[in-house]
Amino acid sequence: MLKLVKQALRITGDDFDAELQMHIFAALADLGVAGVTNTCETDPLIQQAVCTYCKINMGIPDDAEAKRLKSSYDEQKAQLSM
Repeated sequence: MLKLVKQALRITGDDFDAELQMHIFAALADLGVAGVTNTCETDPLIQQAVCTYCKINMGIPDDAEAKRLKSSYDEQKAQLSM
């Protein structure tokens, strides 16, 4: 999952690996709290939600973009929890 998130964020080095891993775990936990019972890391929908969560939390420079991503993540989470 870390490799996938790094690709989504266009991060090539290892400097942020610990922080990214923390966000990955937090995203999976957040999905679980929302009632998502299948948080299999090979599920493409879970991968997309985790990548979106990480984009939100890794310092998006544009406030409008952050709001758009947050809305997207919330929608993904709602759909996965059904």
